Amino acid sequence: MVWVNAIVQGILVGGLYALFAAGLSLVFGVMRLVNLAHGDFAIVGAYGAVLATEHLGISPWLSFLLVVPAMAAAGFVLQMTVLNFTLDSSLAPLLATFGLGVVIQNALLEGFSPNVQGLDAGSIETRSIYVTSQLSIGWFPLITLLAAVALLLGLQFVIRSTELGRVLRATADDQQAAQIVGIDNRRVYGIAMAISLATAAVAGIFLGIRTTFDPGAGPVRLIFGFEAVIIGGLGSLWGTLVGGIVLGVAQAIGAQLNPGWGVLAGHLVFLAVMLVRPTGLLGRGTP
Repeated sequence: MVWVNAIVQGILVGGLYALFAAGLSLVFGVMRLVNLAHGDFAIVGAYGAVLATEHLGISPWLSFLLVVPAMAAAGFVLQMTVLNFTLDSSLAPLLATFGLGVVIQNALLEGFSPNVQGLDAGSIETRSIYVTSQLSIGWFPLITLLAAVALLLGLQFVIRSTELGRVLRATADDQQAAQIVGIDNRRVYGIAMAISLATAAVAGIFLGIRTTFDPGAGPVRLIFGFEAVIIGGLGSLWGTLVGGIVLGVAQAIGAQLNPGWGVLAGHLVFLAVMLVRPTGLLGRGTP
């Protein structure tokens, strides 16, 4: 039962990793942009929730209503004013987003100090569903996993069943052909980045409720998000959930074997998937 508990807890952690990975996967699929500042933007979302709870007196749950739209707007503006001008080069977007990450981390240090922060969502953080004496399921991790599933269902609906989704798919499949038929690719990229940073804000707030964070927490979350994307498969939204769960379970089993092996086990599984199936578990024929 101890191992069953480790697997269950790993699956629940995988929901959080999927939230971090969804925006990365979308942006790469639409414009082939690797956003190295994605984790830092998630932490910005968490700090935004801190400001909302402290200065407006609202709960972290209500902060979603303010922080997520604000991050979406910031993503659109950022893409239209900065990142769109870097897309003609394969190296420029990496340098630009890396620089943005450094700027964000230093700005957060100046604004909030290096002290750790957290979000208080009340008793839901510690309540759990009793299964056996050795197995219980935390309500908050379960809510996080369900939120990841709901987010992916929403993205899937938008991409498959709406006019915006058809435009996103057309741009992702052939950018030049999309321009020929009158699609404004750069505006589409702005919308994609808006959605990406909105999902990053959701992930950041859930992270802030689950554990403490500081201005330098973004790069670690970026790594976990990338690993979930690659394990699940580039180009597959549901692959981000599968990748997140595989990564979470690997870390949980590694930690069960030895408390210091948790993160290492996740990295080893990531490398194993890269060696055996470079396109990922649910990836398309080419990466």
